[in-house]
Amino acid sequence: MQTIRGTTSSTADGAEGARPGPGRDLAPLLAGAATAVGGFGAVLALAGSDSPLRGPLTLFYLLAAPAAAIAAALRGLEPFGRTIAALAGSVIVNMLVAQGMLALHSWSVRGGIVAVTAISGVLLLLVLLRRPRGRTTTRQGI
Repeated sequence: MQTIRGTTSSTADGAEGARPGPGRDLAPLLAGAATAVGGFGAVLALAGSDSPLRGPLTLFYLLAAPAAAIAAALRGLEPFGRTIAALAGSVIVNMLVAQGMLALHSWSVRGGIVAVTAISGVLLLLVLLRRPRGRTTTRQGI
């Protein structure tokens, strides 16, 4: 007969969660780069620059800013579904801003960027206000 002893494996200690290597900090780095690129695109458009990067970077900002705000509001979804829903919502926000500005006869590139920024900021603010702070108490004995 063989004696089985109770030993713990290295994966039980949570060693799998902290992976060493170059890919572990890639997501925050990409998020920071996307924020910088989008912000630079918005600044170029608001300043009225004639740079050839103005168009692509502004388009990136107009898609990324509402998408980030909507993705923050949809934390409960799976990553792929959240990405698709956030991008679709971003297109809808941009279309509604453009349609509203055209209906009011006040179309301008700067106004559109300011409106999309304001809507994205309000969405992010609502997400931050909705999240509970600290631990929530649970009722026991019910």
